[in-house]
Amino acid sequence: MPQQKLASVNKFKTREALIGIVGLGYVGLPLMLRYNAIGFRVLGIDIDESKVSKLNAGQSYIEHIPADKIAAASQSGFEATTDFRRVSECDALILCVPTPLNKYREPDMSFVIDTTDALKPYLRAGQVVSLESTTYPGTTEEELLPRVQEGGLVVGESIFLVYSPEREDPGNPNFETRTIPKVIGGHTPACLEVGIALYEQAIDQVVSVSSTKAAEMTKLLENIHRAVNIGLVNEMKIVADRMGIDIFEVVDAAATKPFGFTAYYPGPGLGGHCIPIDPFYLTWKAREYGLHTRFIELSGEVNQAMPEYVLSKLMDGLNDSGKALKGSKVLVLGIAYKKNVDDMRESPSVEIMELIEAKGGIVAYSDPHVPVFPKMREHHFELSSEALTADNLASFDAVVLATDHDKFDYELIKQHAKLIVDSRGKYRAPAPHIIKA
Repeated sequence: MPQQKLASVNKFKTREALIGIVGLGYVGLPLMLRYNAIGFRVLGIDIDESKVSKLNAGQSYIEHIPADKIAAASQSGFEATTDFRRVSECDALILCVPTPLNKYREPDMSFVIDTTDALKPYLRAGQVVSLESTTYPGTTEEELLPRVQEGGLVVGESIFLVYSPEREDPGNPNFETRTIPKVIGGHTPACLEVGIALYEQAIDQVVSVSSTKAAEMTKLLENIHRAVNIGLVNEMKIVADRMGIDIFEVVDAAATKPFGFTAYYPGPGLGGHCIPIDPFYLTWKAREYGLHTRFIELSGEVNQAMPEYVLSKLMDGLNDSGKALKGSKVLVLGIAYKKNVDDMRESPSVEIMELIEAKGGIVAYSDPHVPVFPKMREHHFELSSEALTADNLASFDAVVLATDHDKFDYELIKQHAKLIVDSRGKYRAPAPHIIKA
């Protein structure tokens, strides 16, 4: 049925298609704004009623996405809904739903499967379904393909299926949705052709690969590359510290080599929805093939041990001034997982807070991007962000710098904090009350 493929491709090229984005979070919203900006009609679908009402009222719930952009999109045809029956109106369905790990560090595919099951009754001929959620190689073929075909549609003929992993870097001013190259794999050549037509309107460079599996593996390689290199430099940090060497000085010096070296910096652990999670998708799937990914698992162990390392440095620092952690007041600076954003998914700062509390410390936090500690599935703190004043800083026994937001006044912190545990290498000059962690 080449006519169906041709009709679908033409709809994207003429921008007459209705783009359906399922999951309106850190990935879905920027994509919606991009398609809206180039003249496509966009329908956002999400199960969270509060998100949908906020978007329809022109409000944003993500700090780096301004409300005026959402309001402008709403005025020019964007609409959000919780009604999955409207899936049948869409020409493209782009799935941007979470793929977390369960408590056994195995992939939790429930969001992808439940979403696909919810779309299933309303799928029709001519649509393209694109999964953007990071996952293990084989997901599109094993989970989406049979569900999409259940009602009699044939993938590659009457409906088209692709995998195109998201590549977002929240808070990075150097890149936006349009300028980040987009990898895409189709289940068949016809699927790939329709998928390219969908994305090439909105993205400057589309990079096609031979299959959905290759596209899924590409995303995992990108994130595992980062996780392994951060694990390496975190391990070297511990060795360098024991030898009295500043690892940040060493990384900066090594980074002057113009070839064969990429600078990765140590920290208090890994955060975000990708780097701490994605390597385990591959290790889990590899077991099905009788393989053990020792390298990847080892880096995961090193990175997961970093919050405990920061805690040990904090305890050493308090001990040197004759104090126990139990009963001490500790201020954690920055609880988002990376600088200059409000995203707290998998943030190591939260684990550090829990470790401090478990040892009897009295924990508080300051984060200009997170005014109130949000409700999270696994972490519970009834706290609000502390103001960073001279008096307030001086009232704490120790300050742990966990996320190095640009909005912090580092000179003020240095002058008034009794003890600083610096896990981000912000304070390079040695000082008696600053401990590198």
